[in-house]
Amino acid sequence: MDKENFDIGMVGLGVMGRNFLLNMADSGYSVIGLDNNKEKASALEKEAGEQHVRGTTSAKEFIAALKKPRAVMMLVPAGKAVDSVIQELIPLIDEGDLIVDGGNSHFTDTNRHSKKLEENNLHFIGMGVSGGEEGARFGPSMMPGGSEDAYDRVKPIFEATAAEVDGKPCVRWLGPGSAGHYVKMVHNGIEYGIMQLIAECYDIMKRGLGLDNERIQKVFAEWNNSELSSFLMEITADIFAQPNDKGDGMLIDAILDNAKQKGTGKWASQDAMDLKVPLPTIDMAVAMRDMSSYKEERLDAENELKGPETAIDIDKDGFIKKLKDAMYFSMVSCYAQGMELLRSASREYKYNLNFEDIATIWRGGCIIRAALLDDITKAYRTNPELANLMVDPDLSQVLIDRQESLREVVSKTAALGIPAPGLMTALAYYDSYRSGHLPANLIQAQRDNFGSHTYERIDQDGTFHSEWNHNS
Repeated sequence: MDKENFDIGMVGLGVMGRNFLLNMADSGYSVIGLDNNKEKASALEKEAGEQHVRGTTSAKEFIAALKKPRAVMMLVPAGKAVDSVIQELIPLIDEGDLIVDGGNSHFTDTNRHSKKLEENNLHFIGMGVSGGEEGARFGPSMMPGGSEDAYDRVKPIFEATAAEVDGKPCVRWLGPGSAGHYVKMVHNGIEYGIMQLIAECYDIMKRGLGLDNERIQKVFAEWNNSELSSFLMEITADIFAQPNDKGDGMLIDAILDNAKQKGTGKWASQDAMDLKVPLPTIDMAVAMRDMSSYKEERLDAENELKGPETAIDIDKDGFIKKLKDAMYFSMVSCYAQGMELLRSASREYKYNLNFEDIATIWRGGCIIRAALLDDITKAYRTNPELANLMVDPDLSQVLIDRQESLREVVSKTAALGIPAPGLMTALAYYDSYRSGHLPANLIQAQRDNFGSHTYERIDQDGTFHSEWNHNS
């Protein structure tokens, strides 16, 4: 194997790593991949054909074949696998070399890895990568954070391999430390929320309106050709057109209603609670995945816990139009919640995030790419210090114009016993945020009453405690 011949190396030749390497090769870069599975290393070379691509199972050969200063990217599962790769690489590489973690690592792990590598005079970038298998192969959205100088060394490679929108690559350096992985975590939280909202619309159309798969497919396809256009809406329409390959009917009806998760949505909710940022729609999306796992209990409860009839006896076409407005309103609300978490995290962790850049790179390649992100990008371009997306003049008008439809959808589903917690929390977030007064004064009074936790007053500065009357 030639010495110092390859521009960049990839550790992990699973679906994502292999496709990303081939993407780099298509862009004119010489690349080498490392995997302890010999078949994966051989398969990489076979698929690459005549391109300057190599696969190996030897870490020493892998490192020796890279140009100096070296750039190594990892696409391995978060957690112990990342720790193991870093531990293996440190003795083999030299001061000034760069390691890029392109997996879904928790941002606190990224901070830990950055500190450890810095102590060894090595550079580290934590980079979120979104787009799945197809994105890795033909252009993902990438969210790098860490040393900006180190990023500049690999910037040409990532810009060449990223998705493009309006001729611009969907990758930006986002900030120091774990900024990139944090932004990817929030991206995934928004993804959870939107998936839950779409699933609720499906349930309402199926159980409430009694629509068959063919009609539901047409609705989602029509929505994808409107302001709701997005990758998730596009694949949803495709899903309802997929025949069952192992039996009669459509595949969607053969899939068990037990949704799995890898934890990134949960991480967003957990850190939001630490930062005191409300994410009700994202929180509920995580909770509903948990609820779906109670399949056996739900089947028993279906026979014991009675509710109203679920059929909606109204004009179906008219209700679908209202459901479309409800979905759009809720998407805006979900993005607003995610961006609010990023705003708080940027202050707390000193990321100094540029929200226009984030919205821009989310417009292509990633799972949450959507036409709505054009409006979100414009909102932050107009006002980089925007307190909340919902108060942008254009987006606020979207919410005002569509709130009546969402209120009717939520009212109907509640009356009929069809669970729509994502839609409900999207509306509750809007109504809470626009409320100049919330009943939290009573909560403070209760806390002081039973625990002497004190309270503040609206008519005087300071902190107060009362001796509460317990005569009742």
